Amino acid sequence: MTPQITTAAPLVPDNPTLTSLRDVAAGCRACDLWKTGTQTVFGGGAREAQVMLVGEQPGDREDVSGEPFVGPAGKLLDHALEEAGIGRRAAYVTNVVKHFKWEAKGKRRIHKKPNLQEITACRPWLDAEIAVVRPKVIVCLGATAAQALLGKDFRVSRQRGRFVDSPLAPFVTATVHPSSILRGSPESRAAELRDFVADLSRVPPVL
Repeated sequence: MTPQITTAAPLVPDNPTLTSLRDVAAGCRACDLWKTGTQTVFGGGAREAQVMLVGEQPGDREDVSGEPFVGPAGKLLDHALEEAGIGRRAAYVTNVVKHFKWEAKGKRRIHKKPNLQEITACRPWLDAEIAVVRPKVIVCLGATAAQALLGKDFRVSRQRGRFVDSPLAPFVTATVHPSSILRGSPESRAAELRDFVADLSRVPPVL
């Protein structure tokens, strides 16, 4: 028998605002990640943002600070957005999963990929963020975000940088997660960053 999946849907308030969503999500217990995460890391950015960037989950720095994309990957994202002509302050950044999933490696907390149950449990928060912000463009960062929003058959490696039909927003695309660039060799990072910026550069012309 397939286990019943609990979701955050009953917690989403009627007529939500970003503030009310953030406040209620702070106490979310829809999956077990709250037991090991320091806090819920909700999305952040302008309510009227035309661009929403969606990653997989917060990392160690985000878990401690309570804000999305403030660690090394966030700094690289800021740089790439600037190069692509997208102001970070004009964008809304969030994640599919709002708690940091990790495993210990010595004294370090190492990212661990969320599973389907955790992604499904957290999805109502992301759907509510999209409904409130109503972005013109959604950019999925990495395979987990892309497959959560565009289907399990979506492959970033084959379809990155292309706009795809989706009911979520007028323009939806996917590219790599900035953390994957940081994990690459020093020799490969420059080329990978150029490709990342090229993907993001497709956004301003449609705004």
